[in-house]
Amino acid sequence: MANLFDLEPRVPGKEPRRRRGLFLLPSLLTVGNLFCGYACIVYSMSGQLEQAAPFIGIAIVLDMLDGRIARLTNTTSAFGVEFDSLADVISFGAAPAVLAFEWGLKGLGQIGWAAGFIFLSAAAIRLARFNTQTHSQTDKRYFIGMPTPAAAGIAAATIYAMPGLPEGDHQAIAASAAVAVMLIPAALMVSTIRFRSFKTINFGWGRSYLPLLVFIMLVALVATHPRVTLVIFAYAYLIAGFVEMWITRMRARREARPAA
Repeated sequence: MANLFDLEPRVPGKEPRRRRGLFLLPSLLTVGNLFCGYACIVYSMSGQLEQAAPFIGIAIVLDMLDGRIARLTNTTSAFGVEFDSLADVISFGAAPAVLAFEWGLKGLGQIGWAAGFIFLSAAAIRLARFNTQTHSQTDKRYFIGMPTPAAAGIAAATIYAMPGLPEGDHQAIAASAAVAVMLIPAALMVSTIRFRSFKTINFGWGRSYLPLLVFIMLVALVATHPRVTLVIFAYAYLIAGFVEMWITRMRARREARPAA
């Protein structure tokens, strides 16, 4: 029996408009991600670094949402995967490189050019490797190599916290820090160090209100002290990768001792 409350008649071989709208929603979020990367580049080139850096943070949020919504609504597609990767190259590869170049790499000449290009290349390689290993990777709890949004977040959080580098006697130290902000995340993106994926973590929603309270507290910290909080989040995730690697090696050694 036909559903009396279905306002749109069902035509054989034709999906309802509401269903087609769900397919567009993840792509619209990806477009927002792409726009944030473009806006970050435009603001960076005009010297407005404090306005440019937050766009990368917004792009990270949109990048997290588009994949989750696609999975929840069962609207994942090959087009969405490729479109998301192309947008990520701009938002998490080109935009952080231009932002860092305008921040502290411009005065280094060819070294500054090279540092930004290495970061961009590492982001592209990381995304290509992720696309080719998605189906073959069995452990979904971890990323192999630092995710590009996290690497871009390190540059964005650092520059947002210190939009103006010191000059004078400390100029050489500032220039070295600008290069490190590019090269260290670039090396981690193409490394085999495992970084935790939050997609598979069960926060216990529905059984306790504690995760909701923690989430509210984190939002409050970002809203009241964004510069300090975002830097702590970015570098804590970077350090967590090395901690995870150390724990894994210690566990492997402990398991190898009885066998020996």
